[in-house]
Amino acid sequence: MPANRKPKLAVWKFASCDGCQLSILDCEDELLALTDVIEIANFAEATRRVEKGPYELSLVEGSITTAHDLERITKIRRQSKVLVTIGACATSGGIQALRNFADVKEFTSVVYARPEYISALSHSTPIADHVVVDFELRGCPVNKHQLIEVISAFLAGRKPNTPPHSVCIECKRRGQVCVMVAHGTTCIGPVTHEGCGALCPAYNRGCYGCFGPKETPNTGSLASWMEHRLKVNQPDLLRAFRNFNAASEPFRKESEAHEEK
Repeated sequence: MPANRKPKLAVWKFASCDGCQLSILDCEDELLALTDVIEIANFAEATRRVEKGPYELSLVEGSITTAHDLERITKIRRQSKVLVTIGACATSGGIQALRNFADVKEFTSVVYARPEYISALSHSTPIADHVVVDFELRGCPVNKHQLIEVISAFLAGRKPNTPPHSVCIECKRRGQVCVMVAHGTTCIGPVTHEGCGALCPAYNRGCYGCFGPKETPNTGSLASWMEHRLKVNQPDLLRAFRNFNAASEPFRKESEAHEEK
């Protein structure tokens, strides 16, 4: 790359709600500062202007849900020196991965007047199931400060420094009383990545797992505690782990453990 040329950034969308792309735009002042050192070459959410690749950094939102998606992500990978997936859809299949536990044909027959026009894969899968991913940034949506850290790390040629600990640490930092201990509320914060600022517990709600499973989560121990101490029944335990990151392996296996036999 010529010394006087800024590295090119591309932002791509697959099956998703656009929330993680909006988190990029929500960076506002930080994003303006980044444009001094990086060129936003392809970002349909922000501008119709498109610069051709290759791209030094690609941020990918959304999951793979169609055969066309498979072809497109392969082409994007070839154009990208570094590829980072952002958000629950791109890193674990997203809320649409609930289809993985059911019959897609049955869904389309109920929802669409002409289901024969719908072409979709039976499963919603993360980007890493199909191409090499250099870094995964979790969240639904992603934390904008963590997003800036990832882009800054790329510019500096280092590994991003994103916290590996659970939402429980965030609760302690903000002085939040544990909703499970104090109120008997179902909460999967102990096995969920931090990043939201313990938003739901701050309003006396349990964590829904928006940021996906933390490193080495002991989901079985948490589920057992909720079952025996909080008296949570099997269907509710299943639903607790079958949410925004239902297809991530730890949450998927735990939810399946509570399905009716």
